[in-house]
Amino acid sequence: MNHLVPELEAAAARWHAAGHPAPDVVLVAGSGLSVDLPGTRRGAEPLADWLPFPVRSVAGHAHALERIETPAGRQVVYLRGRLHGYQGYTPAEVVFPLRLAARLGARTLLMTNAAGGIRPEWPAGTLAAIADQINFTGSSPLHGEPPAGWGPRFPDMSAAYAPALRELARQHAAQLGFELPEGVYAGMPGPAYETPAEVRMLRTLGADLVGMSTVHEVIAARHMGLRCLVLSLVANPAAGVVDAPLHHDEVLEAGRAASGRLAALLTALLGDPRLNEPD
Repeated sequence: MNHLVPELEAAAARWHAAGHPAPDVVLVAGSGLSVDLPGTRRGAEPLADWLPFPVRSVAGHAHALERIETPAGRQVVYLRGRLHGYQGYTPAEVVFPLRLAARLGARTLLMTNAAGGIRPEWPAGTLAAIADQINFTGSSPLHGEPPAGWGPRFPDMSAAYAPALRELARQHAAQLGFELPEGVYAGMPGPAYETPAEVRMLRTLGADLVGMSTVHEVIAARHMGLRCLVLSLVANPAAGVVDAPLHHDEVLEAGRAASGRLAALLTALLGDPRLNEPD
């Protein structure tokens, strides 16, 4: 696999040459979840300006890179929208923006996604923290020979989603008046939604949420030493959980409905000094 190493180093050099500060946190917004956050905007530009390949549009993803300084002085690279393998990107291309943020100095990945709910007791609109993942995409961003300096050849994934960050998120959610359950996320290749039989299989294997993103980004983030916290919005029940067809418009509408809670939780997390504490 081509890991786009020269292109990544060139983008990092451009960042430093422009005098941009090193980020503390990289924040990635999922489908319909690009909420506004408080802080000083230090610049927003098309994500395509930082990529060595074309950006393909998908509904609900603005594909912009924004630099924010929070009221507490934390530097955030905010990726409004992500890349997906089902758009034709390789795993290395999917994680290129995340790897760039890591090369620039980010040590924490804070990410959101929209998912199908496998648990019947989690209705649409439920916010959950991902506790673990199952990679059903059949690929990995570590295939081939990534640079040895990026991380270990066989990274440990036993605590891929930092327990301390999940606990921090639960505490802030409780203060904001809502629960934040935890669940296992199954990453599928897409772009077709899962069949009812596939959802029954995923439930049997222990998955609580299913979607078409996240797993490659978390693998790449852990490989490069980032702590990970991912908040998942149940945008709709997965196939077969309810007797109704699935539509992408439902995902975007659920994101709009949950935007207030999500923005409040992200704001609280970004303002908490414990977000960047080492494990």
